[in-house]
Amino acid sequence: MQQTWNDLLFAHWPVSREQLRPLVPAELPLDSFNGQCWVAIAPFHMSGIRGRFMPPIPWTSALPELNVRTYVTYGNKPGVYFFSLDAASRLAVWGARTFYKLPYFFAQMHVQDREGWISYTSSRSNSPAQFRGRYRPVTPVQLRAPGSLEHWLTERYCLYTVSGGSVYRSEIHHPHWPLQDAEAEIHANTMAAAGGIQLPFAIPLLHFSKKLDVLIWPLKKVDKQL
Repeated sequence: MQQTWNDLLFAHWPVSREQLRPLVPAELPLDSFNGQCWVAIAPFHMSGIRGRFMPPIPWTSALPELNVRTYVTYGNKPGVYFFSLDAASRLAVWGARTFYKLPYFFAQMHVQDREGWISYTSSRSNSPAQFRGRYRPVTPVQLRAPGSLEHWLTERYCLYTVSGGSVYRSEIHHPHWPLQDAEAEIHANTMAAAGGIQLPFAIPLLHFSKKLDVLIWPLKKVDKQL
């Protein structure tokens, strides 16, 4: 698939390994930076969603998405593990659950650019999981250096999921993240708590990306750690 990610916020909080370990499948080793694990809330909106070399599918080519994620490494390949992904299309939720075995949920979502601030609301159906706030960049674009925390958090080119005791991987190709430092006013955020994660009462590490073109490859079973 190909798609474009727009107006994305990374809001990262440090979370202990002890809290995360029971929530991530045992098959996936948790990843950490200098011994610290991290959880991110990432609201954004997608456009240009389509199978590669195919026309857009009506009603699913552009939609908001919000995910809750942490970081794992399997077979020496670092990647992303999603606790949840909310999207504003029931068809997209069905497709992602069916073909990518990911924990997608349907939510009522709204995104608007207001004088440089991205206003974002999401409310998951039949769930207390919600996000409401606004955010914007505050510095110019900077490509983060290898070895930095920001590079470690964002430059990951696959996702992992586990189904029936088997590990699956999907490769993700895109340019380096054009990150900007950001500020945010978060008025409601129960996304992590809905998945059993208690975020610390601390200001998150905030980064913004205006636009990123992405290719996502089909899910493949990983037989063992290589």
